[in-house]
Amino acid sequence: MSPAGGESASQTRLLLVDDEPGLLDLLKKFLERLGYAVDACGSPEEALQAFDQDPRRYALVLTDLTLPGISGEQMLDRMRERKPKLRAIISSGYPYQPRSRQTGFLLKPYAPKMLAELIKSLIE
Repeated sequence: MSPAGGESASQTRLLLVDDEPGLLDLLKKFLERLGYAVDACGSPEEALQAFDQDPRRYALVLTDLTLPGISGEQMLDRMRERKPKLRAIISSGYPYQPRSRQTGFLLKPYAPKMLAELIKSLIE
């Protein structure tokens, strides 16, 4: 069964943003095993550049709240100027309340199953 209810896995592309290389690699491999196509970026600048190339290609952005330069939420605000209904998940080691109903939150550390279920609930 495909991850996004009818779309093929190759059509369900996620943008993953985290400044911790080990976590970025681990999450990318996990999400790819679930059948998603994943573009992994180590900085908000890199993520904004990838997103601006084709905002429609991303079903969801998964980002850390604390990034160098700008926060994950500020980065999402910029992305939503181009794609207002962009769905996202913000993760942090600190409690946080997203400002958008299109944004889920995961408190670190979280179980991989929690991430998989939240992604599925946001993109279906």
